Amino acid sequence: MSLFQFGKKKKAETTASASCSAADNGKIYSIKVLGTGCKSCHDQYENTKQAIKKMGLSVEVEYIIDMQKIMEYGVMSMPALVVNKKVVSTGKVLKPNDVLSLLDKLRENQR
Repeated sequence: MSLFQFGKKKKAETTASASCSAADNGKIYSIKVLGTGCKSCHDQYENTKQAIKKMGLSVEVEYIIDMQKIMEYGVMSMPALVVNKKVVSTGKVLKPNDVLSLLDKLRENQR
């Protein structure tokens, strides 16, 4: 017996991520920085743009400060980084090299 149905939720998340990665085939098509407009959030946005430029990707980085849109992702601490509609980092400012390594790992996992 699973208390609060924790086991069922994990199975659903695994299925969703597997189907998403099969369709993406290692391509990064959407990057968003979620934030409140503070200095840390703006720094995360700039660092992410630098990393994208270094990688040579032609993806536009969105900076979202609308709290209603942020809450749709379930993020409680900002800044947050969303890649291909998946939250990959919350609550800390990543340096450009950290964003680079994170994006490389995501591309490898999606292949």
